[in-house]
Amino acid sequence: MAKLYVIGIGPGGVEHMTLKAIETIKSCDVIVGYTPYIDYVKDFIGDKEVFKTGMRGELERCKKAIEFTIEGKNTAIISTGDSGLYGMAGPILELRQDVDVEIIPGITAAFSAASELGSPIMHDYASISLSDLLTPWEVIEKRLEKSAEADFVITLYNPKSKGRADHLEKAINIILKHKSPSTPVGIIKNSGRPNTEKWITTLDNICYEKVDMMSIVIIGNKSTYIKNNEIITPRGYLIK
Repeated sequence: MAKLYVIGIGPGGVEHMTLKAIETIKSCDVIVGYTPYIDYVKDFIGDKEVFKTGMRGELERCKKAIEFTIEGKNTAIISTGDSGLYGMAGPILELRQDVDVEIIPGITAAFSAASELGSPIMHDYASISLSDLLTPWEVIEKRLEKSAEADFVITLYNPKSKGRADHLEKAINIILKHKSPSTPVGIIKNSGRPNTEKWITTLDNICYEKVDMMSIVIIGNKSTYIKNNEIITPRGYLIK
């Protein structure tokens, strides 16, 4: 019986893919994914069958992946980052028919970006997407408010796009109700890829023009500080 693999391929660079992800892609008959993501795994595709779509084609890709599996083809549907965080694991399981599914995790962009910034995520943290395509903005606002009030380190995904040019600034204004303006903020564009860009700043000094959809924004908690151009969030160890 064929199997459907839901694979997280990490932030984009091959060096950040897990061995299991690579070996599974190599072993499958069909690869399904968002068009730009297919290019990230091109070295492992060879002459395999490929099905790809553009933006907002997630459900179409999931349905086709299930169809390929029912036809008897071992199929991989890929997502950047982790397959279970803003990836394809959820919709695949919601749509699943009588097919065997295995979910293969990957390095999410938050952790990739954190490693490039230092150690900003060393304690409890919240992950919030600012995209309101699938989640009402009112819900996102509430999550921002409560996470900031509870002093979580906050990771913001999808912070800005042409259609959501002011969402990040709105989010920061909500967060500033509960966090100090001097709270450290790290911004990574194209995390885990050759053209990575990095900025370390504070909550009241973000250059919004530099941020786009390919950026991850990490906002510290009240204990977070900057040292040697790295962001550090202490976990509570007694460092002497």
